[in-house]
Amino acid sequence: MDEHKTLITLIGKDLAKEGMEFQYLGPLPECKDCRLKNVCFNLDEGKWYRVVKVRDKEHDCKVHDGGKVVTVEVEELPVPIALNLKTVVEGETVEYHRIPCRDYSCEYYELCHPIGLREGTKVKILKVEGKIECEKNKDLMKVLVTW
Repeated sequence: MDEHKTLITLIGKDLAKEGMEFQYLGPLPECKDCRLKNVCFNLDEGKWYRVVKVRDKEHDCKVHDGGKVVTVEVEELPVPIALNLKTVVEGETVEYHRIPCRDYSCEYYELCHPIGLREGTKVKILKVEGKIECEKNKDLMKVLVTW
């Protein structure tokens, strides 16, 4: 991942603050006819981003509170996920496999089922954050990855 690469996108004016972090969850159906949708939808679903610069340019938007979006520069952040202990080596690239668990109330559920990350995708482990205390006794580690 190129740490200095910035992308241009649009976000709600009220959210547009330097340093603000967000996860892009994908396109909204109500935006399908918007002339600016390609700028809003140019991020990767499930990935995390940080606003590094807010530009002056505003546009009307029927989705965001206040009816306005602004142009921002964002950088991609590593994505936090859970991996089996035996596959975790910092700096290594591994094939991602979902953790088989249906405990939707678990505090780690989103780490085990990250949005936008597909089964079999090659991920690079950037940082190992530590062991997850799994109630199902699975040997899991929280890691930061990119793909």
